[in-house]
Amino acid sequence: MNLIYEKCGDYLIPNLIPDPEPEGELRKFGLMRKSYLENHRRGIYSGLLLSGRLKEHLLMIQEQAETRFDLLVEQMAVQEGMTEQLKAQDQMLWIRRMNNIRARAEEIVLKEIVYCL
Repeated sequence: MNLIYEKCGDYLIPNLIPDPEPEGELRKFGLMRKSYLENHRRGIYSGLLLSGRLKEHLLMIQEQAETRFDLLVEQMAVQEGMTEQLKAQDQMLWIRRMNNIRARAEEIVLKEIVYCL
């Protein structure tokens, strides 16, 4: 191994450079997963953090959760008859129902993906 050392007083300290983190921005589900691991699964969180794979894990969970959320919202909207015609006729009813669908889909995603191991 070829290590570079930095002199600090009388000691030589190795300059350890971590692997670059994957590109991507953490959004809602990724941040919720991070908070969950930090507060309830401290060992897993520390292991991922120390191995340098935390952000990779969070981005993977985030992608899975967002895909599942979109699929659930689409399926529930079709099942409950949420059409553009309803949106044109009664916007407030359409908004209430869509908000309800989105809340249920988010609850399912949180339970199935974000808050499980």
